[in-house]
Amino acid sequence: MFAVMKTGGKQYKVQSGDMLRVEKLAADAGETVQFNDILMLGGDAPVVGAPLVDGAAVQAEVVDQIKGDKVIHFVKRRRKHSSKRTKGHRQQLTLLRITDILAKGADKSGVKAALGAGSAPAAFEAAAPAKKPAAKKAAPKAEAKAEAPAGADDLKKLSGVGPALEKKLLAAGVTTFAQIAAWSDTDIAEFDEKLSFKGRIEREGWVEQAKELTKG
Repeated sequence: MFAVMKTGGKQYKVQSGDMLRVEKLAADAGETVQFNDILMLGGDAPVVGAPLVDGAAVQAEVVDQIKGDKVIHFVKRRRKHSSKRTKGHRQQLTLLRITDILAKGADKSGVKAALGAGSAPAAFEAAAPAKKPAAKKAAPKAEAKAEAPAGADDLKKLSGVGPALEKKLLAAGVTTFAQIAAWSDTDIAEFDEKLSFKGRIEREGWVEQAKELTKG
């Protein structure tokens, strides 16, 4: 009796007693593992899976963890600034001895399933806590805009005052030319420091401009 099994992305035709090299398995030498992906059973009454044969399995003893033959990978680029590279690789493999082929009852055999070295056992995956969906990030709050209240003057008429400086003045409670026209030296110094105008109020002559705009 023989079986066609699948492991590591490859298919193998095996029978009891065969020695086989497969992609590295997560098992130690001396352990017995079971392959449950059986595509076909051959013998007096062949059975072809659709795609797998239900209840069938192949059991094998792990003989050793080995490395395959070295494979040389050479790359050369023919260009003005040519380059070449040589790499060697030895694939990690597991050496097996096929011990038994089961036509049925694989789920009751008690032998652990053969898993690739990078695979996590199904029991571990089942026990692992489900990942919580990532919390949606709250949309950033829109910055409060200082809007001109009803009856406010267009402060952008002052020399050197644009939308940004107008927002600063409105946020500080300055909404009319009359307020600016009434500023004293103390007020000018206070607003210059508080709003970081760096002498702009006196340099641009806002108080005088405000007095003229108030008249007109």
